[in-house]
Amino acid sequence: MNVDVLSNRLGVDIEPQLLELALTHRSYSYENGNIPNNERLEFLGDSVLGFVVTAHIHDLLTDLPEGELTKVKNAVVSATALSEVASKLGLGEFLRLGKGEDQTGGREKPNLLADAFEAILGAAYVSQGLDAAEGIIRRFVFPLLEDTDSLRANSDPKTTLQERTQAEAKAPPVYETSHDGPDHDRTFMSQVSIDGKIVGSGVGRSKKLAETQAAIDALAKLPKLKKKK
Repeated sequence: MNVDVLSNRLGVDIEPQLLELALTHRSYSYENGNIPNNERLEFLGDSVLGFVVTAHIHDLLTDLPEGELTKVKNAVVSATALSEVASKLGLGEFLRLGKGEDQTGGREKPNLLADAFEAILGAAYVSQGLDAAEGIIRRFVFPLLEDTDSLRANSDPKTTLQERTQAEAKAPPVYETSHDGPDHDRTFMSQVSIDGKIVGSGVGRSKKLAETQAAIDALAKLPKLKKKK
């Protein structure tokens, strides 16, 4: 594993052993004599991320009340948002995964990518201190705040879709989800309908992810829908 490439992308000189640990999933640990995995660093990174993001949006979004600030914070630190950041960094190619996890698409799983990104923040904090971890957050997470409406919609798209359809006097969204493949490697396909019309579709490795992707697809098309008469 060439962690120097990843360090350059991050813009922070993290100790190689710590960076490797941050990229070590528990499935790899289990298959290699239960060596340490990234869960402790993830725990630390999650706290660092929450603190830095909370302080930033408190100063940035001065007109929002506490409840709305909480929504924005939750959206920024959600697995959906962080997995997008991780994908742009190409974290998947650096992950240390067990064979089974690797073969079932672990390098593309949103939760796994988000956890690894938080672990990297923990490694940066241990290696170089808070400023280093904050630097990564500023470069890769803060840009998400340029569109807070989209951020909140994508963090909980099913709820957002339901709220928007209700606001437009439409029936609640209805999801129809099926799956294909063996139990250990299933692919789920979901379609969401509003007033009997299919408005979005999605695919994922779980029912929840497929329905989430369907809701995101529908939200992108919702402005084109006409209100029910």
